[in-house]
Amino acid sequence: MGSALFTPLELRSLRLQHRGWVSPMCQYSCEPETGEGVPTDWHLMHLGSFATGGAALILTEANAVNAAGRISPRDAGIYNDRQAAAWERITAFVHRHGTAETRIGTQLAHAGRKASSYWPFSGKSGSVPAAEGGWDTVGPGTGAFDGYAPPSAMTDAEIDGVIADFAAAAVRAVAAGFDTIEIHGAHGYLLHQFQSPLVNDRTDRWGGDEAGRNRLTLAVVDAVRGVIPDSMPLLLRISASDWAPGGIDAEASVRLAGAAAEHGVDLVDVSSGGAVAHQQIPIGPGYQTGFSARIRRETGVKTGTVGLLTSAGQAEHAVATGQADGVFIARAALRDPHWWLRAAFELGHDLAWPPQYERAIPRHSF
Repeated sequence: MGSALFTPLELRSLRLQHRGWVSPMCQYSCEPETGEGVPTDWHLMHLGSFATGGAALILTEANAVNAAGRISPRDAGIYNDRQAAAWERITAFVHRHGTAETRIGTQLAHAGRKASSYWPFSGKSGSVPAAEGGWDTVGPGTGAFDGYAPPSAMTDAEIDGVIADFAAAAVRAVAAGFDTIEIHGAHGYLLHQFQSPLVNDRTDRWGGDEAGRNRLTLAVVDAVRGVIPDSMPLLLRISASDWAPGGIDAEASVRLAGAAAEHGVDLVDVSSGGAVAHQQIPIGPGYQTGFSARIRRETGVKTGTVGLLTSAGQAEHAVATGQADGVFIARAALRDPHWWLRAAFELGHDLAWPPQYERAIPRHSF
């Protein structure tokens, strides 16, 4: 009996050779001298290593749809042609040198009230002041994330502008050679801020009740779906729980995922948390797979799962037992960029290696 993890999956016209994928991971490595939000050689090396390591699908880090949507001054964007050209160089590398017909997608994002923050290895925390390259942030209201500067509440015109920015970024992503697009609606960033009753206290059409809070996310889905090829799959990352009383829970996430599928989302990438600092997350191996399994079971939409799934056995179990259609690997991939080659060996699957590396193919043990 073959491996469940190493079976193909089709999303619209995109055929993925197996179900082991790279989760978006911010690198905070865009450099001022290279250009605002422009990916660098670091991004080429980082993402390229996963391509040669056997991943079937690689998702880039959160790619901001406008300058104010960057998480930090060192974050990547895809809101101008220079950025798009730099990304095209990376997609071309992945398509040329990847194993198992590697595919690459990008995650489109806006950080909202969590934008203009210091990057993790800066030695500082909170919001970056204007004197150090920071900017004013926006959100559904004026409530600040813990330790950050307060945002301004978005106007209808600003909301419409962000929706248009997501669509424009999607057009650039298609032109840059990406095979799929993921919309970032999780981890306390702008779309999740609108979804969460712990953050969104608006009383207009962009808040008030669950339908109002989800309206921006679905509007962005519609805008992106409307400008990308019908053959291209669209992914949506959600936080299935706020892990705090009164916040988003599994039932609400099932409803959002079902609505997203009706609007043209092909796979829901199920994560959790990030909206508020007082969250209490029961972190442990596979702690988010239950959300993925429930959404998959109750809506019929394909799902991906992520979160402390570090071994081939864990990933195999998640797919084989129907908890998800695919597994996104993050920190384990940073530790071992050839995680998928190792997993295939451990699960008895013959996954193609880059010809430059074939002399290292293990015969008895990895």
